[in-house]
Amino acid sequence: MLKFAVVGIDHGHIFNHVDGLLAAGCTFVGYCEKTSVPDLLEDFRQKYPDIPAIDRDAIFENPEIDVICIAAIPADRAGLAVRAMEAGKDVMVDKPGVTTFDQLAAVRDTVEKTGRIFSICFSERLCVRSAVKAGKLVAEGAIGRVVQTLGMGPHRKSLSVRPDWFFIPERFGGIIVDIASHQIDQFLFYTVSKTGEVAASSIGNFGTTATPEFQDFGEVLLRSDRASGYVRVDWFTPDGLPTWGDGRLTILGTEGYIELRKYVDIAGRPGQDHLYLVNQSGVEYLDCSSEPIEYFDQFVADVRDRTETALSQSHVFEVCRLSLEAQSKADNITAC
Repeated sequence: MLKFAVVGIDHGHIFNHVDGLLAAGCTFVGYCEKTSVPDLLEDFRQKYPDIPAIDRDAIFENPEIDVICIAAIPADRAGLAVRAMEAGKDVMVDKPGVTTFDQLAAVRDTVEKTGRIFSICFSERLCVRSAVKAGKLVAEGAIGRVVQTLGMGPHRKSLSVRPDWFFIPERFGGIIVDIASHQIDQFLFYTVSKTGEVAASSIGNFGTTATPEFQDFGEVLLRSDRASGYVRVDWFTPDGLPTWGDGRLTILGTEGYIELRKYVDIAGRPGQDHLYLVNQSGVEYLDCSSEPIEYFDQFVADVRDRTETALSQSHVFEVCRLSLEAQSKADNITAC
């Protein structure tokens, strides 16, 4: 039975990793208590009261641990992943897996050298049931050939609970690296593109003047040899919305389109995971709340069989590359 541990409890996505691997039949053997968010660590302890806290070095050195899950401060994730892979572990990392081109090169080299798996859990696709269903519909040809994706990733700032690193671009990677990596992953996946290019990108700080280096708006225009994509991410979710963000995705095909309202259907149906399918046959609403999540079972199989069914390594690296490129070349439109 696969055994895993946690290093880096600095983002709530770590709960996705742990719960997903537990549901896939894995054994959770321990976690390192180091964190920049004490309240998150306390929530973690309360949710998994029977799991022991273990010294970080002991986790890396334990030969019985197969996988290390990492949701540390974004700038620290790649270094921890390299250390884990050099210790013979496969890794599951929260997005963004890297925040610099040097980190991406180091991770690439380590994967090639060790043969270990570096998997980024892009939760807005892999852990969202409507997004999983959309992938199946696209593969079945329900909307023909996909020619464009339009992804929106709004978030709520919740400034009172944010750690210091949240406001420092060198620590969180910038808004495109940090958030838009989700939408870039979706663009490549739904358009079946192996690679892409950044046609244009921009960032801005329109409403967070107390921390001028922070970026509360970002956008990216993507192209591949098959399709185009537009991404908009922001930190402007108003307090009146009953969830952290009205994340949406529209997938345009030659024979129709799919719209996902992932987390809320404003002034409409309750709950989340709403999918609308429009094609030559008509208009259909699909409640995807019971769609199975497959990523964690596939990841476990990949660790066991040394395969790439959950995510190909090339896909992960291409998402990282495009995110870094879009961030590095982005025009600051509030500085114009």
